[in-house]
Amino acid sequence: MKKAIVIGATSGMGRELAKILAANNYVVGLVGRRDELLHELQQEIPTPSLIKSFDIASAEAINLLEDLIQEMNGVELVVISAGVGFFNPDLDFAKEKATIDVNVTGFVAMAGVAFKHFVKQGTGHIVGISSIAALRGGGYLPAYNASKAFVSNYLEGLRQKAHKLGLPITITDIQPGFVDTAMTQGTKGLFWLASPAKAASQIYRAIVANRNHAYITKRWWIMACLLKIAPDWLYNKF
Repeated sequence: MKKAIVIGATSGMGRELAKILAANNYVVGLVGRRDELLHELQQEIPTPSLIKSFDIASAEAINLLEDLIQEMNGVELVVISAGVGFFNPDLDFAKEKATIDVNVTGFVAMAGVAFKHFVKQGTGHIVGISSIAALRGGGYLPAYNASKAFVSNYLEGLRQKAHKLGLPITITDIQPGFVDTAMTQGTKGLFWLASPAKAASQIYRAIVANRNHAYITKRWWIMACLLKIAPDWLYNKF
């Protein structure tokens, strides 16, 4: 059986993707902060699974992920779906720092463990969940947009590093638009809002196809094109 780890498996896209992987005959390592939700998910999936409960921004996160990989006797796929975002127009420092701690520091810690494992193994696949927000800065969530730009650029750097090493390590940058998760609940005016299940289904297809990049859902490539070419005077109106 194939083996995968989903980091951020307690809710949203990570939870749904773990269920899809299990339905496709993966042994799944489930990582998240809330132990009770991980155990609930474990009862729902049909294949064997292991649980490791920790915060990716914590000091012990690297050791705990390394332990999980060892307990699973190696894995072929690591999905980093954990992330936070806060509506923060007042630039409250605590919220900005929490975003950076998880989305940047925590992400780098998890990606580094996965990449080093795959270098040693000689092959593997890392999937990072970035965001369409990575394409431009955002006045309402400044740290969130910036952190997702970091994620996308870091993944590109890992992809280049794997190429220079001559190793078949696939690096997939997933950039979702609006997904119906805790982060978007209560936000008005959202369009093209996808369910976590639909988003996870498209992410799985990108994994199977060994894609370097995918917008989720696919129609968000239209918005990505517009965001990239929009002049500042127009973008600043939104």
